Amino acid sequence: MGKELKEQRKEIDRIDRQILRLLNRRARIVLEVGKQKAREGKEIYDPKREEETLKSLSEENKGPFPQEALNTVFREIISASRSLEGLLRVCFFGPEGSFTHLATLRHFGSSVKLVSKISIDEVFKEVEQNRVEFGVVPVENSLEGSVGRTLDLFIDSELMVFAEVLLPVSHDLLSVSRNLSDIEKIYSHPQAFAQCRKWLKENLSDRKLCEVESTALAAQKATSDPKGAAIASGFAGRKYGLYPLREGIEDSTFNATRFLVISKKKAKKSRRDKTSLLLSLKDEAGSLFRALEPVAREGINLTKIESRPLKRKAWEYIFFIDLDGHVNERKIQKALREVEKHCLFLKVLGSYPKARSEGVE
Repeated sequence: MGKELKEQRKEIDRIDRQILRLLNRRARIVLEVGKQKAREGKEIYDPKREEETLKSLSEENKGPFPQEALNTVFREIISASRSLEGLLRVCFFGPEGSFTHLATLRHFGSSVKLVSKISIDEVFKEVEQNRVEFGVVPVENSLEGSVGRTLDLFIDSELMVFAEVLLPVSHDLLSVSRNLSDIEKIYSHPQAFAQCRKWLKENLSDRKLCEVESTALAAQKATSDPKGAAIASGFAGRKYGLYPLREGIEDSTFNATRFLVISKKKAKKSRRDKTSLLLSLKDEAGSLFRALEPVAREGINLTKIESRPLKRKAWEYIFFIDLDGHVNERKIQKALREVEKHCLFLKVLGSYPKARSEGVE
């Protein structure tokens, strides 16, 4: 080993020890902050503060340290520091290794107590019964549309939307085998099959497709089937020890899933908020136009509208709407007072910070 390389490695070791000292110095301050929060009855988890910290660090980063890696490193530092004040309990939909699991780690970091549930209904129930503080559920995919069950559960639930997470979705073909020719069947979730439709048609059109409840469960099944493969994330592949036969087989690179963090708590106002609404209208001509006209009149940007059958009476629908801004803003309050006059009922699901779109085009 050359003398110059030895000196460079020594310098790296010195920097690593310095980083360690600073991390412990930071942790000691966090412990004092935790005591102060306890005296004042404040929440341990302050997502507004955490996001502002990440945003500030991102803006100051001039490289060459990669931006996405910086976010990951500091997300884990923040998560570990938060755990010194108290461990958050978070429930997510699907087995470990699912995209919802990955979205949960991206938002909260790994220093939380994680609980996985096999249905979206169970995630809602865990939060409603105070067994966890937060739940994470998928709500829509940029290619395949909304997750109807999540939207339906909000109709009767008192839970609020506390935050959102945008996760870029990339699918790999994973197997215990290292030869594509060995594969006779492929396991995955129906949405994953739909998102990889073109690649499958061009490369494995004669293989049997087996639908399962999640991509993570597909990965689990592939571990015990030498002639099987799973379409799942690279994260699931690493977790279950599968070999990536092909990477990035999704038909579109502009593929992302939006997840909601649900809670009994309301999120604090931030600089970039979104408000989600649930409303039902009278069955008469022009009712939707009249209901939303006050929103346009106040210059409020409507970013999403979707209808769902109410399932209590034939041909009655409920609308899910996202608006830019916080419900406490004067113009939104004014608009909603007018909107409510045209509704059978109106429910604010929450105002919360817009997701950071890391890695999402």
